[in-house]
Amino acid sequence: MTVNAPTGGTVLTAADLRVSYAGREVVHGVSFELNEGETLALVGESGSGKSTTAHAILGLLPEGGRVDAGSVRLGDLDVSGWSDRALRGIRGPIVGLVPQDPVTSLDPVRPIGAQVEEILRLHGHRDRRRRRARVLELLDRVGIDDPDLRARQYPHELSGGMRQRVLIATAIALRPRVLIADEPTSALDATVQRRVLDLLDELRREEGTGILLVTHDLGVAADRAQQLVVLKDGAIVEQGASADVLAAPSDAYTRQLLADAPAFVTGFRRPEAPPFLRDAAAVAAEDPYAIVAEGLVKEFRVKRRESFRAVDDVSFRVRRGTTHALVGESGSGKTTTARLITRFQRADAGTIRLDGEDVTGVSGEGLRALRRRIQLVYQNPFASLDPRQQVADIVAEPLQNFRVGSKAERRERALALIDRVALPADLARRTPRELSGGQRQRVAIARALAIDPEILVLDEAVSALDVTVQARILELLASLQAELGLTYLFISHDLAVVRRISHTVSVMRRGRIVEEGATEELFRDPQHDYTRELLAAVPGRAAERTAEPAAALTAALTGRALS
Repeated sequence: MTVNAPTGGTVLTAADLRVSYAGREVVHGVSFELNEGETLALVGESGSGKSTTAHAILGLLPEGGRVDAGSVRLGDLDVSGWSDRALRGIRGPIVGLVPQDPVTSLDPVRPIGAQVEEILRLHGHRDRRRRRARVLELLDRVGIDDPDLRARQYPHELSGGMRQRVLIATAIALRPRVLIADEPTSALDATVQRRVLDLLDELRREEGTGILLVTHDLGVAADRAQQLVVLKDGAIVEQGASADVLAAPSDAYTRQLLADAPAFVTGFRRPEAPPFLRDAAAVAAEDPYAIVAEGLVKEFRVKRRESFRAVDDVSFRVRRGTTHALVGESGSGKTTTARLITRFQRADAGTIRLDGEDVTGVSGEGLRALRRRIQLVYQNPFASLDPRQQVADIVAEPLQNFRVGSKAERRERALALIDRVALPADLARRTPRELSGGQRQRVAIARALAIDPEILVLDEAVSALDVTVQARILELLASLQAELGLTYLFISHDLAVVRRISHTVSVMRRGRIVEEGATEELFRDPQHDYTRELLAAVPGRAAERTAEPAAALTAALTGRALS
């Protein structure tokens, strides 16, 4: 079936779109228009209906989903009610899709060139030589270096950013007038995210492509979209020009999304001067540092005798009761450093002191005792909790492992911790699969607190969460720190989140710390080119409001760029 692409004006119209699953309506009368050369962002939390709306347009709803009412028009062409076979004719030539996860979207056993070429073959491009040339042209167009080599490689041999570019190359192969990008950068580092979004912007400007951008991140939408549609519980609560919506949101939900988005936070955490700075006697009597790392080195063997240095002469100090962030892109060494601090891995060189005690070489019972003092909260609450256990048993497990209290006392302690992390008591009998992502992460935090640790290491602990859930978890962490005097080592690739939670920062690149200091100082006056690049990549900074200058932190909490 031959379908003519829409030309000029409006390229996509959704009118009163209603979608249901198993008879339950989940999208309620959604309407919007996307113009040629424009980006329209569908914004909302998980479950808001934004991805369902996008998939309904393409006729790609999962089993049980159906469009009950409304219409979808591509230019002047009404595709409402088309069969799946008919819709296949427009997927690619008229509408392209960039899915969220390149890991699951790419075939791991086929070279990427063959995967990009497939869409050309399926849509009637018979000449194999021309298909091959078009693949190389597309890979070059999306900024992949050495296309001839990359076309022969497999997905696992490419970085996350490169894999996402492959998906974009596939989506634009047939020069569609509409591109639907479903959370295309949510799993990427800030600098890689910026490059991918820059590429989409280029396509919009140069090709006149209309882009429907599905995102939970208002910072991304603010930077990239000309129009915003805000969804909540399957219904539109606000829509309009991005500048107007951001400047004067009319709906309370939009205002909440703006307040929770890390990109729009303008203040900094300013810890009170600890006792040792207020009292000369205390200065002499106690070590102010909960964590001191000096000259840490960690190498891994790869390909026979070659070695890769993941951590290279890393040193930093964390004052008791404060939050120190290790920031960097994937592969910078921040997670390996965290695993050295927690002693899940042994450093090849350097020393680690916790509250003045050298724990670099502890083993056996000494290492077991260390586990009571320092606990780790993982990135993925879906994978770090036992799906078969009830929440109360998960939280109480560390107490059982360390033989603390009787069974009744452990359960009482677990219930108290569940309450402390602001979860309802009836969740204690549920399993993780019955909880939301934010609730699961609260359970993980409660479990980490069970044996009264002094230090929590949080490894990308909020990166998998929506911005509103993320904001609530960060508020919880701040309140627990104030109540319990906890020290946090916060691992993140997201400087916007770091700004919200940390007092001090170390920026890591290729296994080394390139800059460190107080968070406020680093944001206001970065000294290293790489730090400036990371800050420039933070979504929403173009719309960031200027905060009033704050009082300087104490000299003891500041640092400067390192060579």
